[in-house]
Amino acid sequence: MKVEVKLQGADGLLGMLQSMPAEVVSKRGGPVKLALAKGARIIRDEARKNVKVAVAQNGSLESTGLLEKNVIASRGKAPSGGKGERYLVRVKRKTYPKLRGKKPTTTLQTANLMEYGSSHQPATPWLRPAVQLKGQQAIETIVSDLSKRIEKVAAQLAKEKGMK
Repeated sequence: MKVEVKLQGADGLLGMLQSMPAEVVSKRGGPVKLALAKGARIIRDEARKNVKVAVAQNGSLESTGLLEKNVIASRGKAPSGGKGERYLVRVKRKTYPKLRGKKPTTTLQTANLMEYGSSHQPATPWLRPAVQLKGQQAIETIVSDLSKRIEKVAAQLAKEKGMK
C-alpha cells in the first residue's frame, strides 16, 4: 500500500532552500520537516474519517476503533539517492485482542484488506480517496507553511549577521 505525492510547482521555494545555510536543513529536519508534517496530518485526518465510514459500511458491530486510532502520519527515511525529507501516512501495526481460538489479526492486515479487498471481500478504499480529496490542500498547506518558515529563518539569519 504505497502512494507517493511529489511536490511540483514549488521550484522557487526549492531553490531558496538549496541556497540556505546548513543550519536550516539539519538532521532534525528544520522547517521542511514541520511543513511536511502539517500537510501529512491533513491527509491522515481524512483517512481516519474514511476508515470510520468504511468500517461502519461493512456492518461491523464490534468495531474497537483500533484501526482508526492507528492511522498515523510519521517521519520516514530520507528518499534514496540523496538528501530530503519524507512524511508517511500509514497504519501502525497493532494486534487486535485475541478472539477465542482464532489466529491474531493486525491493524495492517485489516487496512490492506479494506483498501484492496480479496476474493471474498470487495475493496472499500479509504486511503486513496483521502489522498485524492485532500492531496491538493495538503500540498498548498506545505508550500505556504514552508515559505513562511523559510522567510522567518532567513530574517533570523540576517538579523544574526547584522549583529556580528
